[in-house]
Amino acid sequence: MTLQECYAAMEADYDDVLGRLRSERLIQKFVLKFLDDPSYELLCTSMDGGDLDTAFRASHTIKGVCQNLGFTKLGHSSHELTEALRGRDAGAAAGLLDQVKADYAQTADAVRAFKQSQGL
Repeated sequence: MTLQECYAAMEADYDDVLGRLRSERLIQKFVLKFLDDPSYELLCTSMDGGDLDTAFRASHTIKGVCQNLGFTKLGHSSHELTEALRGRDAGAAAGLLDQVKADYAQTADAVRAFKQSQGL
């Protein structure tokens, strides 16, 4: 799997991130680090525990990472969740969390497949 195929699998914008980072090697470095970021786990545990402040920070971090890496689909759903949490709308946030979970799984699966295809 190429990096472009990885981006296609996660419904992300490879050309956008290449225009910003200018190096496929640099993109690969940061894409692989995505799996090590604890923000998603923090988001899930915070939402489960009703800690909206921590959930907001975690969601905001995910959104920022997605913007920087061109992870369009996950970036959109995490943005929506961040805005619900900013407004302290727990009901809306709970509903939006399911979409973030699905988009995160799609993104993480694509990154894992890329990593495995590269023998990393």
